[in-house]
Amino acid sequence: VQLQASGGGLVHAGGSLRLSCAVSGRAFSLNGMGWFRQAPGKRREGVACLRTTDGYIYYADSVKGRFTISRDNAKDTVYLQMNSLNFEDTAVYYCAAARYYSDYDPRSGRGMDYWGKGTQVTVSS
Repeated sequence: VQLQASGGGLVHAGGSLRLSCAVSGRAFSLNGMGWFRQAPGKRREGVACLRTTDGYIYYADSVKGRFTISRDNAKDTVYLQMNSLNFEDTAVYYCAAARYYSDYDPRSGRGMDYWGKGTQVTVSS
């Protein structure tokens, strides 16, 4: 399984971006799909995570109501729609995936089996 993230960029505060994560390989074997971010000097944190088996979605408190994660099974792609961006959202964003029965923590990404290269999101104030 390989993950390819895209869609990052520079945006003004209050603006929007949509990140995409294209999955290649055994996409059907995946259960958890999520987005994580890491800002300079900070720990990696979970932003949003979708569990296929029951549709459960985790959102970090800091992004609730602003970010939306979704999955297009036909395209094997996971999206992160980010609205009302603010300076604190500036970070490198990573998509990650977990196999069925993998025990992972959506808050930190610990236990996720596959990681894509990050895409930079910069929000200017």
